This record gives sequence, structure tokens and C-alpha cells, in this order.
Amino acid sequence: MQNFDYYNPTHIVFGQDRLAELDQLIPAQAKVLVLFGGGSVKRFGTLEKVTAALGNREVVEFGGIEPNPQFETLMKAVDVVKTQGIDFLLAVGGGSVMDGTKFVALASKQEADHANILFHGFNPVPATEALPLGCIATLPATGSEMNSFSVVTYNDQKFPLTSPLVFPKFSFLDPDFTFTLPTEQIANGVADAFVHVIEQYLTQPVNAKIQDRFSEGVLQTLIEDGPVTYQSQVKGEQDVEARKNFMWSATSALNGLIGVGVPQDWATHMIGHEMTAMFGIAHGRTLAIILPSLLRERKAQKHDKLVQFAERVWHITDGSDEEKINQAIDKTEAFFNSLDIVTNLSHYDIDEAGIDTLVANMEKMGLTHLSETGDLTLDIVRKILIAAL
Repeated sequence: MQNFDYYNPTHIVFGQDRLAELDQLIPAQAKVLVLFGGGSVKRFGTLEKVTAALGNREVVEFGGIEPNPQFETLMKAVDVVKTQGIDFLLAVGGGSVMDGTKFVALASKQEADHANILFHGFNPVPATEALPLGCIATLPATGSEMNSFSVVTYNDQKFPLTSPLVFPKFSFLDPDFTFTLPTEQIANGVADAFVHVIEQYLTQPVNAKIQDRFSEGVLQTLIEDGPVTYQSQVKGEQDVEARKNFMWSATSALNGLIGVGVPQDWATHMIGHEMTAMFGIAHGRTLAIILPSLLRERKAQKHDKLVQFAERVWHITDGSDEEKINQAIDKTEAFFNSLDIVTNLSHYDIDEAGIDTLVANMEKMGLTHLSETGDLTLDIVRKILIAAL
């Protein structure tokens, strides 16, 4: 196991009917900016409940944060913070709203060169202060409610950022908020959480037994309760217990715990980000499209962990290592398909010309040596995408 530091200060408030506790977690005199996405939080009464829970505090609203939050939109929120004298940020929504709020928290304390916040990759933003923020998570998927990461779109490119200053002070995880989501968002959330775990787990063995077994538990829970949650959404049913496990799985997939002391990949995410930016395919779906083909291409490099994945997660015990690996990858793709996610690029009207453009764009962005070993070059990316057609 590799050396590591682990720090996570976020207070999680998990469960149903706990929003009244919001009043205890924000300073009484704070002026709060509530940030959200489309109109769904208004239509379904979530925003009204949040505002009521904030009591007598002065509240300002900022809506319209897009999926894949845009830099220009977030800078409008920064202007509101500065002109209105905001003390505290409260994100109400899914990963994009939470990610966008983290950027606003940093940018609001910076006078100029706000775009520069986006250009540090996975190195911490060199900032010394940020506005405090909290989250009301409505879509389990990204884990942004319990980590220090964000992804923001700038000039049609997606840029990751991180800073310990933007860990949420608290996050509310209430499965009841998921009942109003479109079915497609549930499916995308399950896929996103699943691949988050895979990127930290399916790499190289380093004898990190706790991290491996936590990862395997999260994967198995997503396999069990992800489709149940999705099908209950399709049927208009309210399977709260499955949603609770799905919600906590999505948070646990990227709160840092399973990734400490182990190599991490993130090639699927880097390719997926470019696919979303270029073709507008939802993030979770891009991951489900790419991952099976990537694993088939990288069987030799990931051999030992793929066998472990087959045996421990999919319970495949018969056959040779090669047969176990192939079955595990096939079962993974079938799992995505069970969520009605089509895992072929051609379904999304992407052909070889589109692949060439995507690969060229990755080269422009410097994404030329991916994976936990840095040897996944763009010629291999192209092979993976061709195989996904």
C-alpha cells in the first residue's frame, strides 16, 4: 500500500425528513446564496422546503446552473456574491450544481484572473480562502457532496479543479429528493458512481486490503440496488431502502476513502469528459460506453485486478483467468444495458470521423498519456473508441 494522507471534514446528514436541521448548521446571521439548476427544485417544492428551513436568514436565489456548469454562468453567481454581500453558499441539486458552487466559493474570494482557477488539473488550486458552502444533494452520482473536487466547462472544454477549501461544511442526503428525478438521471448516476469505484479499484495490486474490500462492497451494492432504484423510478414506485443504499454508495464512491494508498486510473473519465464536451452525451453514459472497451483493451495491464474483480464482485469462479475476465467485462456491460444505457457510439451518431476529432481534441488538451501507468496513449484511445462503435 502506498503512503497517503486522508482528510475529509464534511458533516453528512443522512436520511429522510431531516431538513429542519439545516438551521443548526449555518451561522444565524449569515446571508445565504442558494444555487440550483433548472426549475425542478422549484416545481417539486424542494427549494421552498430549503428556504423554510433557513428560517429568518436573508436568502438570495441563483438558478440556471447547467449540466456541465459553464464558467460564464458561474461568474454571474460570483457577481451576485460580491454585490449582495453573501456569507454562505448552499448548493441544491446534483453534481453540476455542487461543482459549480465550489468554483463560486473560490472565485468569490479572488479579484481577477478567475479562469486561472481551472488550470491546475489535479493539483490543488493555489488559493488561501473560499466562501463556506453546504449541499442539499438531489441526485446521487458524482460524490461532490463529500469531496473537494469540481469540474467546470470553459471554452467548450471540461476542466477539473480541487482545493481542500471547498469541502462542503455539510451535505444533506435524503433519498426522498430522488423521487422527482427523470429516470435517465437515475441510470446515469448509477453508472457514474460505478465507474468512480472502478477507476480507483481496477488498477494495479498494492495489497490495500481495506480499500479493495470497501470498493468491492460499493460495487456489489450498486449492482444490487442500482437497477432496483432505476426500475422503481420507471414504474413510479418508491423503494426507499434501495435508494438509501444507492445514495450512500454514490457518496462513498468518491469521498476519498477507497482511493487512498492505491494507484488510480481516470482514463475513462478523461475520455468521457471530452465526449460530453464535444457531443453533449450525458457524463454517466459516456463512461458506460467507454469502460467495457477500455477494459477489453487493457486486459493484460489490469490482469490481476480483473481476475479479482471477476471473482469477488461478479462471483465468477469457474474457468481460466482469461475466461473469468471476459465474463466479468461482459457482465459489466450488461449491467449498464440493464439501466437502458446503450454502450455503442454509433447509437449516438458518432462515427470514425467523430472519433478522430475527439482524439485530436484530447491531444490539444494534453491528454496524451493516461491510466495509472501513464502508457495509455492516443493511438490506444482511438482503438478503444473504434471498438465501442
